[in-house]
Amino acid sequence: MKYVHSASMSVKEILQSLVDDGMVDTDRIGTSNYFWAFPSKALHARKRKLGELESQLAESNQKKEALQKSIEKSKIGREDTAERAALIEELATLRQKKEQLKAEIDKYRECDPDVIEEMRQTNKVAKEAANRWTDNIFAIKSWAKRKFGFEESRIDKGFGIPEDLDYID
Repeated sequence: MKYVHSASMSVKEILQSLVDDGMVDTDRIGTSNYFWAFPSKALHARKRKLGELESQLAESNQKKEALQKSIEKSKIGREDTAERAALIEELATLRQKKEQLKAEIDKYRECDPDVIEEMRQTNKVAKEAANRWTDNIFAIKSWAKRKFGFEESRIDKGFGIPEDLDYID
């Protein structure tokens, strides 16, 4: 609760703060604002808050008990024994071996028929795009020759186009 008294706070601000915190009631009657507070209101507010907190405490205690029961239940069959320790060690070894085998499979991924087919499709799309751009370059060179009368070698040199530029088979 923010009931800091300072010289800069006006009575109106203090009252508004008390109203916001539910400590004081207000009503507008005609052109006047009336403020009031009954001692029993604060008592009821504290009792209500106490009830809420007790309810939360009871709920939290129930959750705690349920979690403790769950922990006890999960411990059954997990007692530290030599057999369990050996099984855990074997599990760790098998997981490590699985990772090694997975890494080895990834090495040979490039031989996978699905991967090869995917690469062929990607290459086909890239080839079509390269030929489309080559066609665009030839069209622009042709237009520049007609429009401005430039020689083809001058266009190639000016735009950094290699002399052996051609379609991909």
